[in-house]
Amino acid sequence: MKTGFHFILLFTLLTTFPPADTIAGPYPPAAGEEGSHAIHMDNAAFESWAADYKDYVAGSNVDDIWQTPEKALGHAIGSSDDIVCLGRQGRITLIFDPPIEDGEGWDFAIFENSFSNTFLELAYVMVSSNGLDFVRFDNDSLTAEPVSGFGSIDPTDIDGFAGKYRQAFGTPFDLHDLAEKDEVISGNVDLSSISYIKIKDIVGDGTCFDTDGDPVYDPYPTFNSAGFDLDAIGVSNGAPYPGGGNGNGGQEPPPQKSGKSGIGGNGGCFISTLFPDSWTAQ
Repeated sequence: MKTGFHFILLFTLLTTFPPADTIAGPYPPAAGEEGSHAIHMDNAAFESWAADYKDYVAGSNVDDIWQTPEKALGHAIGSSDDIVCLGRQGRITLIFDPPIEDGEGWDFAIFENSFSNTFLELAYVMVSSNGLDFVRFDNDSLTAEPVSGFGSIDPTDIDGFAGKYRQAFGTPFDLHDLAEKDEVISGNVDLSSISYIKIKDIVGDGTCFDTDGDPVYDPYPTFNSAGFDLDAIGVSNGAPYPGGGNGNGGQEPPPQKSGKSGIGGNGGCFISTLFPDSWTAQ
């Protein structure tokens, strides 16, 4: 537990003196920087928000006070405490009525509660039209080594995960990116009628993997409210990316990699518990 003073000091250090290799990777940068794809919660493109939820399963290291899934419904709040915490390897599925359609640009955006541009807790994103058959967005992590519980990662090194941007800024997803997936080609998932989005926490110790089978690192270990913190999911049904271009920001593709995909282990997350009067690392 940290005092409000220590929280302010930590926040100032992380935001004023970011890692020296910031803006080193191939993916869009943090909110507020040129080329960023971050979507502000008050963006006029939002047409609707999650209407209900199901299958909330809290993982380990999350106190009861953070286990209120109703807080993920409706408009994003953009605060540190109005969230539902998934816990290590926890999950939740949000329900949308009317369904989400595959439009010309990004179709929905997911909001987390990170207090800075580099303290980023990540999650997998899956969608479904029937609530049974889900397809996962491809993702890439170029973070090369473990990150401490109070550490940070470069947003330009990650793509395809929820949690890329700080609180009040959503990470956009384009359903068209799933068009060549087997689940879509077979007809089990209809991209013109997505009613369910599943968010699954990524354990940040390297025991979870990206699409290419490389380990995913984010701040670990954390406690008390471990895991991804979901504020809201907003729907646009197709809107331009703020920085222009496609989901990769029109930049060069990432390095070629090989490996085996998978998931396992236990890991976590980070938020204020009585913000700003006290602070808890998850």
